[in-house]
Amino acid sequence: MILEMKVPSPGESITEVEIAEWLVQDGDYVEKDQAIAEVDSDKATLELPAEASGTITLKAEEGDAVEVGAVVCLIDTSATKPEGGEASPAKEQKKEETPKKEEPKSSTTEAKTYATGTPSPAAKKILDEKGIDTKSVSGTGRDGRITKEDAVNATPSMGTPTGGNRGTSRSKMSMLRRKVAERLVEAKNTTAMLTTFNEVDMSPIFDLRKQYKEDFKAKHGVSLGFMSFFTLAVVRALKMYPAVNSMIDGKEMLSYDFCDISIAVSGPKGLMVPVIRNAENLSFRGVESEVKRLAIRARDGQITVDEMTGGTFTISNGGVFGSMLSTPIINPPQSGILGMHNIVERPVAINGKVEIRPIMFVALSYDHRIIDGKESVGFLVAVKEALENPVELLMDNNPKKALEM
Repeated sequence: MILEMKVPSPGESITEVEIAEWLVQDGDYVEKDQAIAEVDSDKATLELPAEASGTITLKAEEGDAVEVGAVVCLIDTSATKPEGGEASPAKEQKKEETPKKEEPKSSTTEAKTYATGTPSPAAKKILDEKGIDTKSVSGTGRDGRITKEDAVNATPSMGTPTGGNRGTSRSKMSMLRRKVAERLVEAKNTTAMLTTFNEVDMSPIFDLRKQYKEDFKAKHGVSLGFMSFFTLAVVRALKMYPAVNSMIDGKEMLSYDFCDISIAVSGPKGLMVPVIRNAENLSFRGVESEVKRLAIRARDGQITVDEMTGGTFTISNGGVFGSMLSTPIINPPQSGILGMHNIVERPVAINGKVEIRPIMFVALSYDHRIIDGKESVGFLVAVKEALENPVELLMDNNPKKALEM
């Protein structure tokens, strides 16, 4: 029996996908539920599992855009599994091509090539010391030979390559990367985006993590990181400034009474933004567990479109890559995004004295069409206050209970 495998719908509003990579080859025997391909949609990269066991015939090439519901391969379910062999686990790398043998040059041509543009030993030494490629020097000696005088007078041109690698390569952007590019341009062109900045003294959070992180991890199986503090600080600020938890829908402003926080994470196929649903109902443990779950699914390529759909506000942590300060771009149709950055010990004035504190710069980019400057600054100040006084503002003066010790 020949089974036609069709492209399943990855999510609502997605009408086509792109074959990113076949994980098997034409004619391979595959097992049911074995991953046979990776497909890109405009929101995620997903694995395509085999619907039955049998011999596979591919009907689409890598890079092809295929509509949802289209047939991409056939599986002959009547085929028997090869003896002693397992199903092909993944596509093997292509064998290197055997280099072609060069045609032998005639002795006349070889002698001429040796003479023309060939430096004398003394000239070669001088050119090597100057870092000048012999090909860029015209010889004045017999048959174009480069003399010592030619080498002494040779000067490298600032605009002329001197032997370095100048190769280029070209590769097709994935559908996901192209969609990200479109959304970034859309955000810049369709929003009145402004950014406000502030700095946060991370000492109180450092102290709490130092005191409770071992017990927290032993009890809950996840680390007590910075994301839980920032997420809960953002939830508090969104309740204080609901305009930041809103978006424009035509001529209306749509506001939310819940906080679905999108978190930007780096996956193997690029940036992904899964969503922590109803973050206002989560504890420190709940946020850290959800962040870990979503990050693992993104890393392993198992994240679904539904897990990245929606979101009312985004948190992006460029600090994990060493960023000191940046202007994050709004994730449309949202109206705000908070950028976290690296933590650096800096001298600050505390009660009239200079002290060294771990400082993080934070940035809030917002859509000025519905968020005023007063609200944006107030929102970021509220985040700063909660991070610098987490025991009172995020833990109700009971950190042990808040961390469920």
